[in-house]
Amino acid sequence: MKLHTLEGMGTRPTTDRVRENLFNILAPYIENSKVLDLFAGSGSLGIEALSRGAQSAVFSDSNEKCIDIIKRNLQHVKLFEKGQVFLGEAQLILKKLSQHGEKFDIIFLDPPYRKGIIPPILQFLEENDVLEDRFIISAESDIDDELPESTGGMVVSKVQIYGKSKLTFYKRNI
Repeated sequence: MKLHTLEGMGTRPTTDRVRENLFNILAPYIENSKVLDLFAGSGSLGIEALSRGAQSAVFSDSNEKCIDIIKRNLQHVKLFEKGQVFLGEAQLILKKLSQHGEKFDIIFLDPPYRKGIIPPILQFLEENDVLEDRFIISAESDIDDELPESTGGMVVSKVQIYGKSKLTFYKRNI
């Protein structure tokens, strides 16, 4: 189904090619998973995970217009009851989720490119105990963004390049 998106350059939707490859990689993890879509934009990644069998999804964005679009999209695809939508900065939302004992199997990080946002968010995810034992994080960034190979509790398991975009996957460091 076609989803609503924010007009203009305020968001950068994940391209169809990247999304297709992303979900091919995540396929073994999706069934009955709990998903966190940080920097959600239109919510397309979390909604796709729900449509492929995820149990629930939490969507977070700091843009009020994006929050409205996510809610409209969840209604449009008839998955509203499986989603929770939060307006606010990622760190504050993560703190709130941690305080409520929420933990996630799949986390999508798709913040604005070239802002250095992903490394501190990875650290924050660990510090706030929101990761299930068998988690996977997908971080989408600009090809030139420097991302850590590990953060203590997690390590890069795969990197995929698509033009100027890069998907970096993190799993538990065993």
